[in-house]
Amino acid sequence: MSMQPKGLPEVPAQTAAVARAAFPQGSLAMRVRDRLAEVFADEPFADAFGVRGALGLSPGVLSLVTVLQFTEDLTDRQAAAMAVRAIDWKYALGAELTDTGFDSSVLSRFRTRLAGNGMERVVFDRLLEHCKDGGLVAAGGKQRTDSTHVISAVRDLNRLELAGESVRAALEALAVAAPAWLAGQVDVAEFAHRYGPRVDGWRMPSSQTKRDRLAQVFGQDALALCRAAWAFDAPGWIREIESVRLLRQILVQTYYLHTDTRGREVIKKRDADDEGVPPGQLRLASPYDPDARWAAKGEDLFWMGYKVHLTETCDTPAEAEAEAEAGIPAAPNLITDVFTTDATVPDVKATASVQRRLAEHGVKPGEHYLDSGYPSADLITAALERGTRMVTPALLDHSAQAKAHAGFDKNAFAIDWKARQVRCPAGKSSAHWNPVKQHGADAIVITFSVRTCRPCPFQEQCTSSALGRRMLTLRPREPHEALVRARAEQKTKTWKAKYALRAGVEGTINQALDITGIRRARYRGLPKVRLQHAFSATALNVIRLDAYWTGHDQHHTRSSRLEHLAYRLTA
Repeated sequence: MSMQPKGLPEVPAQTAAVARAAFPQGSLAMRVRDRLAEVFADEPFADAFGVRGALGLSPGVLSLVTVLQFTEDLTDRQAAAMAVRAIDWKYALGAELTDTGFDSSVLSRFRTRLAGNGMERVVFDRLLEHCKDGGLVAAGGKQRTDSTHVISAVRDLNRLELAGESVRAALEALAVAAPAWLAGQVDVAEFAHRYGPRVDGWRMPSSQTKRDRLAQVFGQDALALCRAAWAFDAPGWIREIESVRLLRQILVQTYYLHTDTRGREVIKKRDADDEGVPPGQLRLASPYDPDARWAAKGEDLFWMGYKVHLTETCDTPAEAEAEAEAGIPAAPNLITDVFTTDATVPDVKATASVQRRLAEHGVKPGEHYLDSGYPSADLITAALERGTRMVTPALLDHSAQAKAHAGFDKNAFAIDWKARQVRCPAGKSSAHWNPVKQHGADAIVITFSVRTCRPCPFQEQCTSSALGRRMLTLRPREPHEALVRARAEQKTKTWKAKYALRAGVEGTINQALDITGIRRARYRGLPKVRLQHAFSATALNVIRLDAYWTGHDQHHTRSSRLEHLAYRLTA
């Protein structure tokens, strides 16, 4: 497929006349075409398309179709049908009334090409740049971030089902790619009987003994297939088939190969307590989506898939009301960043990445509102040095004394950073000051002498150590002092009233869920899920911009007049 950069075609006169007659007030698709046509240009996609071969559909047109598809949460077939029968879509795409559209598979191939060339965020970034040029987004303001879970597009499998389905997936791929080779390695009739239907399509044995035997059979078949594929005389490209490669990885993660007392080779399903299993961030959960992972949040939420972080601009109701009284139309809250990871990545690992991308796109916030899962002492300090103040609940002191609200927590100790000593509430000085590395971060371990702590009358209030002495673990000076200030500030009523602004991002996540179905992955693999979320965020921004253009932005009218008065009095 080749491309000749042209941008969106001109709207045919007949199409424009019919669309204006059918939609006297216009529609979202028509306003997007009129106001955002330059966003959907062909040039940014040039690296993903060749210059030889049959001329393909314009990537700018296809990106616009994809955005409109997400604004209405349509499938590929429905989106392709809308491009044919919806007059406002024809107007947006610059199509003739008699245009027959395109096959729905074109959208899938377009997404694959974007994901394969790292262009998942092209349209999102171009729209953000357009809004920045228009003064709707700027650096130095307030922004807020939150995350939500995303369920993968593949079926949940337990470890036994995963073992069997991974063998079936490899056999299915080999039956197409190398049927003659496969027939020479396995008994095709027997394997067809065992792996014909999906493993999760029939009932597993209720007996634990039978289930253990079935697990052993799956393991033996997987081992035999992998040994055949990795034999010295096997074609090298066999091992490059994704399902075959994943089979080997799942085999290693699920089974343990050893020799019994009689010298026989035995394959056994791994036990977490005995042979051990890989950590969650490495353990495959499906042979059809190698990026999906199992994760848990709290005691009630368990899912297999991904996690998405959304960042948006925000202002307080008082600021919005002041702008309205001054006759200045309040800018809509727009999504400035979307970041997708696998489900096992904690929120704190995403903070620096989100802030870095905001700075790269020239929309670095002056205040960044986040929940308690995002901050750390180092992140708070680093962000402040770059000009961003993180408004977030700082991590609390997790010492036994702080948790019990009894005895002496870290705040009870006076730290002399120059002398590299700590003085306890009894007035005694520490014996050792040891800089160390903990989990890849700098830390300082403070130790008091046994001869100092044991005779101390406050020992029971200070430590329960078997050695009878107190130990403290501190961060370096700047992160430590930043954390102390944050902990003290978040106890004030002023901070709590200010932090209430963060709650609004929950509404954005609900909007993304209701309109674009962001919490359920449409596609398989992290690159395509990232593409889905980038287009979802773009669709939300388009919807919010359309409400802003038409004067129907309800974001700032959801609060009652009484709530507005309360905000003014608080300010």
